Amino acid sequence: MSPEMAGILGIVILVAFFVIRMPIAFSMAFVGFVGFSYVTSLKTGLAVLPRNIFEQLTSYSISAIPMFILMGYYAFSAGLGSRLYDAAYKVFGHIKGGLAIASIFACAAFGAICGSSTATAATMGKLALPAMKKYGYDDTLATGCIASAGSLGILIPPSVIFLIYGFMTEQSIGKLFISGILPGILLATLMSVAVLIICYRNPSYGPEGEKSTFKEKVVACLKILDAVGLFVLVVGGLLFGFFTPTQAGGIGAAGALILGLIRREITWDSFVQNTREALRTSCMILTIIACATVFGRFITVSKIPVMISSWVSSLQVPPYLIMLIIIFIYLIGGCFIDAIPLIILTIPILFPIVLHLGYDPIWFGVIIVLVTCMGVITPPVGVNVYVIKGIAKEVPLEQIFKGIFPFLVAMIVASIIILFYPPIATFLPSFVK
Repeated sequence: MSPEMAGILGIVILVAFFVIRMPIAFSMAFVGFVGFSYVTSLKTGLAVLPRNIFEQLTSYSISAIPMFILMGYYAFSAGLGSRLYDAAYKVFGHIKGGLAIASIFACAAFGAICGSSTATAATMGKLALPAMKKYGYDDTLATGCIASAGSLGILIPPSVIFLIYGFMTEQSIGKLFISGILPGILLATLMSVAVLIICYRNPSYGPEGEKSTFKEKVVACLKILDAVGLFVLVVGGLLFGFFTPTQAGGIGAAGALILGLIRREITWDSFVQNTREALRTSCMILTIIACATVFGRFITVSKIPVMISSWVSSLQVPPYLIMLIIIFIYLIGGCFIDAIPLIILTIPILFPIVLHLGYDPIWFGVIIVLVTCMGVITPPVGVNVYVIKGIAKEVPLEQIFKGIFPFLVAMIVASIIILFYPPIATFLPSFVK
């Protein structure tokens, strides 16, 4: 069997393992080890397997991931999410669908100190769903809005997905972080437009809330200055070179913890619980990355990336059409595979094609994250939908999936806009040295 055929067979077997629910990390390590040993030799495979895993788990650069995850969990336990939601509600709550719009921008703001879509969806779900239920919001709009807006947590910096993409492609983490700001604002705006359209077509879906005075709005906004300061400290320090990514994440985690202690929001029990959850999540992600390295080595020696790049080069079609095909691959893959393993699995194959076509790797990172945002709400995986289902147990799952479709259209529109107008993603990074 040729190396190329071995690579294709390895991918098929890996997908089969995913279908039968074999753990993702161990699936990639097993297929990568067996495939690499077949193409080279068993002796080489036995040498590569422990070395690759050891090198990844002892890498200083990858230590930024657990630091930013810890920052997100401490921000949650420090009550930053509740203050962000209160400020958004005071500003937008009085218009039609105002609570839903407030939830969208609160998700965007919390994503600026969290970096996780599931944590953002869970935090805002606990805060916003009872409020929307109180004011008579339709369950379809309420649950679909929170599940979809939670995805802003991986687009607005800092983002775990940007971290993983940056490490795999050797791109500047600071540039990747700042590249998500304008697309995040664009997506939040388009989601808000979707809410307005829904509520003006069906006024009962999102009735107006109580109107706040100017003083109440100012007071609510002043209460989130600490969260804004934490975001500026972390991202600004990273961009201006004061911190490495790992140091930025550590300072962010310490900052969130200090804010929680000052405001007396963090208890000993919540501190222990959130530290444990951050540790568990970090171990999961780092294990996937380490095992994916073994599979990536197999894909490299199988020459599949070279074969696909040569095939793409021979196609007589515009580059943007090939990019649309790549986006479609991610969109379909996101329906069946979680975001992190999907990116780790595909980047070694598709990233060389993107470079060959002459696209900016920072811009491509934004496109990847945007499509990943779709993956966390589309069935059957749709992890954010299941998070919201766990909070709104009385709402049928199919009703939540129905509610995400207007926001899925907003994500598709945002992707198309950035696809044909890249400066939205590349303008701010161009100022970073």
